[in-house]
Amino acid sequence: MTTSTPRPTDIRIRRQSRILQLSYANGAVHELPFELLRVYSPSAEVRGHGAGPGTLQTSKRNVLVTGAEMVGNYALKLSFDDGHDSGLFSWAYLEELGEQKARFWQDYLDRLEREGGSRDPANVSGWTP
Repeated sequence: MTTSTPRPTDIRIRRQSRILQLSYANGAVHELPFELLRVYSPSAEVRGHGAGPGTLQTSKRNVLVTGAEMVGNYALKLSFDDGHDSGLFSWAYLEELGEQKARFWQDYLDRLEREGGSRDPANVSGWTP
């Protein structure tokens, strides 16, 4: 990551593949899964209000981005279909997520396993196919 983080030249919400695609003038392209963006939202709800890992987000495998809004020249505000819309994703944070996607993803999967969480919504009917 550079000290002067570039703004993406193109931002695409790919709902069918559940990917936010960011393209940059230097040719770099980051494809960020909606689930990753949701569980690593920079909001206080997710990160918490102090030190520590924040609140583990579960049941987000099928989350959708329903909207994206530019905030000044420094961030993107994403809205998700589970009602979450309070995180401002700075260009630097989006670049970090893109460059270190594999590490972030593995950290999330490891934490789910440690804390007994699941990526899938709970089966409320009790029926298992």
